[in-house]
Amino acid sequence: MPHQIRAVYDDRTVTVYQAYRPEIADPAVRAGRFVAPFKRDRMTWVKPSFLWMMYRCGWATKPGQERVLAVSITREGLEWALANAVLSHYVRGVHPDRATWQRQLKQAPIRVQWDPERDLRLRQLPYRSLQLGIGAAAVDRYVDEWVTGITDVTPLVREIRGLLDAGDEEAAAALLPPEKPLEGLHLP
Repeated sequence: MPHQIRAVYDDRTVTVYQAYRPEIADPAVRAGRFVAPFKRDRMTWVKPSFLWMMYRCGWATKPGQERVLAVSITREGLEWALANAVLSHYVRGVHPDRATWQRQLKQAPIRVQWDPERDLRLRQLPYRSLQLGIGAAAVDRYVDEWVTGITDVTPLVREIRGLLDAGDEEAAAALLPPEKPLEGLHLP
């Protein structure tokens, strides 16, 4: 299965998605950045794919993931993350051996996971989509340097889900963020 980063982006920024409970989402949206009670001392996972985020959060219905945020980050931040990332799982032929991979994983500020991309009905597609785990060693960079804005897209999520529930896939698809392949990046 090929790997691909599909995202909404421009020359300077890339949109990633995260889902949180309202107690974290509301202050972040108001501040335009992550503030308490967001915790900087733990790994935070971001996803450039809107539909993969919908799969993960169950269209904003899973407990603790009721609010979906579109987080605009600098392209330089994403490039740094990819350059400093280690795969979240051992791959023979990519890593010299399991012990080396485990050491690299413990030291890496970023983890990369490739999961099957999803379609509008959240069925698997024949390519993999990126998830970035930003470890505690890199969270300060993410929060203080990379984030350029935060938008609550939960109303859009609910509108798309409502159209799907009503059987109007065409109208739902028309509301999806305009993601396209992000080229020119080193992919771990």
